[in-house]
Amino acid sequence: MEAINYVHEQLGTKKELPAFRPGDNISVSYKIVEGAKERIQTFRGDVIQINGEGATKTFTVRKMSNGVGVERIFPFGVPAIEEIKVLKRGKVRRAKLYYLRDLVGKKARIKERSRNKK
Repeated sequence: MEAINYVHEQLGTKKELPAFRPGDNISVSYKIVEGAKERIQTFRGDVIQINGEGATKTFTVRKMSNGVGVERIFPFGVPAIEEIKVLKRGKVRRAKLYYLRDLVGKKARIKERSRNKK
């Protein structure tokens, strides 16, 4: 078990990413390589799950595109991710938000978490 942890530490890149949770609305900027050209594309949506730990940790972002739900899974340690911006903090009571797949319209909205805590 110690050998696995050692390998994860060696492979892991130490990129500072903001703290986010399921339910948050984020914008992920990542590099796309097309032939010899590189460009940065953004994917904006809600985080529906965070999975794994260490070098295998991933997060899934879901957005609606022309009425069709699109989900994309991003590994945390991939160097192709340029930056992650947290746009809204969501107020949810679950870790996996798979139920959003069945909802449409206003029912699919996630309430925003209040910023001032007492």
